[in-house]
Amino acid sequence: MTDMKTLSIDIWSDVMCPWCIIGYKALEQALDELEGEVEAEIRWLPFELNPDMPAEGEDRVAHIARKYGRTPDQAEDASRQMAERAEAVGFSFDYAGETAEGDAPPAMMWNTFDAHKLLRWTLAKHGPERQMALKLALFRAHFQHRRRIGERDVLLDIAEEQGLDRTAAAAALDDAELAQIVRMEEQAAFDANVSGVPAMVIAGKFLVPGAQDAETYKRLLRKVAEKVEG
Repeated sequence: MTDMKTLSIDIWSDVMCPWCIIGYKALEQALDELEGEVEAEIRWLPFELNPDMPAEGEDRVAHIARKYGRTPDQAEDASRQMAERAEAVGFSFDYAGETAEGDAPPAMMWNTFDAHKLLRWTLAKHGPERQMALKLALFRAHFQHRRRIGERDVLLDIAEEQGLDRTAAAAALDDAELAQIVRMEEQAAFDANVSGVPAMVIAGKFLVPGAQDAETYKRLLRKVAEKVEG
């Protein structure tokens, strides 16, 4: 019987990034299939796709069209293709908020620096499992509920919903030292030549760029586990 191996997986990611949740869900599938063989301790690291995004945000389709030089129709097509990939790994991009679809808030892009500070604080104070819960809650809040996660009060609401202390979370958002730590971790991504996300580092040394499928993750995890053993 194969001994269980526990691997660290650090994931540079942005909450605005659809490929990040797609890649994570594929990784989750791979780990489920490797149950009893490989398990992982996952930590999320900060990466801002749009660090200059203003506080008021930007419409998602307009943002994709502007950033990637696409027409609105091309941007809509790209969004549909990503939605299909997400459905295939068990995550829906469909609006699931409290209002009717016709009254849904617009799909927006936001500045995520405060979200990264909150995630970093949660990891430091409460560990990777609580950070994971917050990260997934932020993905759902952004993609499924279209909440304004660039806004401080909305972030604090989400933190509180995940059982985190609101006052302590607010203090973290005001912590200049924490902000500097996040900036340093973002810089580490650039130093490692990470230019897009998700980017996963397995066992502290094996970089896996981009969102892969579950079979690819399973093969890579097995290979790394063998190297760690040997």
